[in-house]
Amino acid sequence: MKKIPTLFVRDFTARPAHVLPTITPGCEWVIAGEGEATRKYDGTCVMLDQSGEWWARREVKRGKTPPPRYVPISTDDETGKTVGWEPVTQSSFAKLHAQALANTGSTSPGTYELLGPKINGNPDDYDDHILMPHGWSALCIRQDFATAPRDYDGLREWLHARPYEGIVWHHPDGRMVKIKAKDFPRPQRSATPTRPVEPAI
Repeated sequence: MKKIPTLFVRDFTARPAHVLPTITPGCEWVIAGEGEATRKYDGTCVMLDQSGEWWARREVKRGKTPPPRYVPISTDDETGKTVGWEPVTQSSFAKLHAQALANTGSTSPGTYELLGPKINGNPDDYDDHILMPHGWSALCIRQDFATAPRDYDGLREWLHARPYEGIVWHHPDGRMVKIKAKDFPRPQRSATPTRPVEPAI
């Protein structure tokens, strides 16, 4: 789980911090029209490894002691936070993950978004906890994301007019880039967010 770069450079001196209309070096392929735009879900990341063990994403602040069996992946130079994995059974999401696993029966190795009533305020109004495979969306959602622009002003307006947390672009060679709606400064006025009706998986 390497940290996914943000499409635009972030201004950490602003309060709150937000992105500027400057492309993050290495992310130019998104602006060039490469890769597929997919929905970024507002949950928490978990992973099933090749041996069948589940892991939960965990951030450890600078100077803090990591939990047992913690596997660090990368450290943010700006914030000092280290991102990595801890066994899901010892994480604060253990019980919710067990419910989601019982509901969806996910058995393919890979990363998933843990979503549901007790995760991040449940902005998508799920009735129960589920595991959503990263990169998967219903057809109506994929069609909507195909209309997403790739310029600063266009993306800001597109995301602020919808209820999605953000976008993740997937390049065929495996590279990924993200942008969140909250990364942009909020407009003075915004349209009431609308979304396609997404069927349960």
